[in-house]
Amino acid sequence: MPEDSADTPVIDMRGIWSRYREVVIHQDLDFQVRAGEVVALVGGSGSGKTTLLREILGLLVPYRGSVRLFGHDLRTPDALLQRDIRRRLGMLFQQGALFSALPVFDNIAFPLRELGFLDTDWIAELVRLKMAMVELEPAHERLMPSELSGGMIKRVALARALALEPELLLLDEPTAGLDPARSQGFVHLIHALQQRLSLTVVLVTHDMDTLRGLDCEIAVLAEHRILTRGSLEAVRAFPHPAIEQFFSLPAMQGA
Repeated sequence: MPEDSADTPVIDMRGIWSRYREVVIHQDLDFQVRAGEVVALVGGSGSGKTTLLREILGLLVPYRGSVRLFGHDLRTPDALLQRDIRRRLGMLFQQGALFSALPVFDNIAFPLRELGFLDTDWIAELVRLKMAMVELEPAHERLMPSELSGGMIKRVALARALALEPELLLLDEPTAGLDPARSQGFVHLIHALQQRLSLTVVLVTHDMDTLRGLDCEIAVLAEHRILTRGSLEAVRAFPHPAIEQFFSLPAMQGA
């Protein structure tokens, strides 16, 4: 795959229209993210946050508009290019989406085995490296997902998302279902990994502590588009009813 230019956005979405049957979700939406940025997508229920993530992943195709990752159109017919683009991103799903019939080790090893050219010893070394990165112990390798706490499920899922050493990490409600202490610990872990690995991160969240802990830019989805984008302080000062309503929700209190 050709080298990316230094000024090429990691994510470049332009003129995006998304709809489910006759219901319009996004209308002429533009969204760009550059290397090393951490951007949180926030907005009310039904504003299209998760839809946008799925379009970045290529799981959904917009009705209209273009999605480019690392300078390449996701709709390219080149299967090898498609594969190379997808290897450069990792995804942490809201509930972890672990394979329930596989232990921790095999869940993390899954994308490495899919490559088809790594031997068993090298896969084992990489799995243990990723486990250490997310602060999991070797003793956790053989545990089944049903034996894990909510916080451990998130860490295993994060290790799997990082298995192929992606440049872009997508997170869907990364702290959902965690108690405040585990939530804070997980946010600190994501922040440390982002800095250490120079990751570009896009996340969906409604949690104020997550927004603060990641020190991220915030993009507010409302009225079918990105209504405003900036620091937490700048976004909260933006005069619009949708923003006032969003930040007055109980989940966003305590700011």
